[in-house]
Amino acid sequence: MKLIQLIPGAGNNFYCENCLRDHGLAKALCDLGHDAMLVPLYLPIMTDSDNTDTAMPVFFGGINVYMQQKLNFFRRSPQWIDKLLDHPRLLRWAAGMQGMTRAKDLAETTISMLKGQDGHQVKELNKLIEWLKTENDVDAIYISNALLLGLARPIKEALNIPVFCALQDEDIFIDPLPENYRQQVWDLMAQQVQYVDGFITVSDYYAEFMSNKISIPSEKLHRIYNGIDISQHSIRQSLPNPPVIGYLERQCPDKGLHTLVEAFIKLKSSDIIKDIQLHIAGGQTAEDAVYVRKLKRRIRKAGFEKDVLFLPNLSQAAKVEFLSNLTLLSVPARHAEAFGIYILDALAAGVPVVLPDHGAFPEILKKTGGGQLYAPHDVATLAETLELMLGDTKDAKSMGLKGRTAVEKHFTIEKMAHQYAKVFEQIIS
Repeated sequence: MKLIQLIPGAGNNFYCENCLRDHGLAKALCDLGHDAMLVPLYLPIMTDSDNTDTAMPVFFGGINVYMQQKLNFFRRSPQWIDKLLDHPRLLRWAAGMQGMTRAKDLAETTISMLKGQDGHQVKELNKLIEWLKTENDVDAIYISNALLLGLARPIKEALNIPVFCALQDEDIFIDPLPENYRQQVWDLMAQQVQYVDGFITVSDYYAEFMSNKISIPSEKLHRIYNGIDISQHSIRQSLPNPPVIGYLERQCPDKGLHTLVEAFIKLKSSDIIKDIQLHIAGGQTAEDAVYVRKLKRRIRKAGFEKDVLFLPNLSQAAKVEFLSNLTLLSVPARHAEAFGIYILDALAAGVPVVLPDHGAFPEILKKTGGGQLYAPHDVATLAETLELMLGDTKDAKSMGLKGRTAVEKHFTIEKMAHQYAKVFEQIIS
């Protein structure tokens, strides 16, 4: 089977859950004997395994998409200008400027992209389709998320092959958009469902959520849990002393890092636990750096600067080492998430997790037994749950080991790839 995966590149912020999922899927499918090709959109693809760009050219280059949205000239500009704006160095620079675009601009561009051939980026769409036609014996196209559904109809009509779409956390992008645009985005996505042969979602929670949001027929919807390469992880040999609370996600407000910082300060200020440390890892953009500086000032004001370590944009090897030095991991995400690969990373190292009781987190912890839930958005409840876990190291260790066993059974990259391949092959045939 030959599969082309259309993946929005994350640029410099390579700790992107969809990127990790899709890069791992492509590698695992190739290991199974299939031909899976990653094709980046907007920005270069970067992964935490090597922190390098793919050699594949970028389609729908982020600068061209933006300029074509804003100015009529660039919708008809000569090819040499398009190539200049798609230069890898320029796109890497643009990646560092993420967060500079207004919510209104993001909304208008998203709507335009969802309109496909009727959108302002039709020139970029035609380039992609012409390139796809040069690839021989392609069996199916995989679109990384539903915000790209404007590609489905023109690709299907041009190539006459099945189109698949993964679903994960589209709502996290859509909900912050201006209210007058938000429903337009959902409506346009719903209109494109008919051109997709199969949707693959990462949890039962998100399958139900997206089915209700964009009216996906049940026969088109397939739930496949995310998986990781467990061979890269080994169970920690001993608990760290002093105990360490870890965080592994993008260092931004939406992931609730400030909630964890406040819970940590509350614990440190108590008479019960004084020697704990907080280690914070994950992607950090230029915009996130401003937020992180505010957190550092808060920590310094509380007098705990020496007990907190910030580790942005770790490589895969550094991430594995980071996990091996944790007592537990907590990501107090503010938004109900579709999954959370960082949960699997932690459990694969035998590290239990403390998570808010919403989204797919209850589903994952029920499946793994690898942690505890707490009331979302509540610093006091988070601090209490962390205190209980840190105070009962035997129970916490047991949760971590149960989690490791569950990841080995249900959440490996090999199992995920087998299930994807089965869905692809059934529909292709």
